Amino acid sequence: MLMEHAKIMKALAMAGEIVGRKKLQKMIYIAKKMSFPFYEKFGFHFYGPYSEELTLRIEELCNLGFLNEMKEKRGGYFQYRYTLTEAGEEFLSHYDIEMPHLQECMQDMNKQNSRFLELVSTILYFENLSKDEVKEKVFSLKSKQRYTEEEIEQAYAYIENLRNKITGNKNQEAVS
Repeated sequence: MLMEHAKIMKALAMAGEIVGRKKLQKMIYIAKKMSFPFYEKFGFHFYGPYSEELTLRIEELCNLGFLNEMKEKRGGYFQYRYTLTEAGEEFLSHYDIEMPHLQECMQDMNKQNSRFLELVSTILYFENLSKDEVKEKVFSLKSKQRYTEEEIEQAYAYIENLRNKITGNKNQEAVS
């Protein structure tokens, strides 16, 4: 029954601490787009892909005492830090969730800033369009972020790098 909750917890455990609700949303979305088995539905929102289902799952996990959500005042806004609790680790130990290479991807994404992950997730959201059409979407929908052509190219390279972490590793395992 709580398998989807356990997958979110597994991703969080692999990432360590995740700072920011937006960052958490983007990391799960990007992992989903990298073919990891996350089934939350995402729609396009102010800050790129967003899932109400994911928000509810996180809230439930906090209420169950499996996730720790620390609220910090940062200038004029609040920021949230997410970590797995001991109870969460105990709960997760009852699930055998195999997601090869998720840890590498989650740790890599966790090193990126939210603004960059917002760009990466937006590009992935519109990946069925041509590169020029994606750029148009980014420049119009994300005009306040003022992304540059160079940042968009970096985001495409980052997506390719993440995919290579997964497929490249699969290919190496097949050879071993």
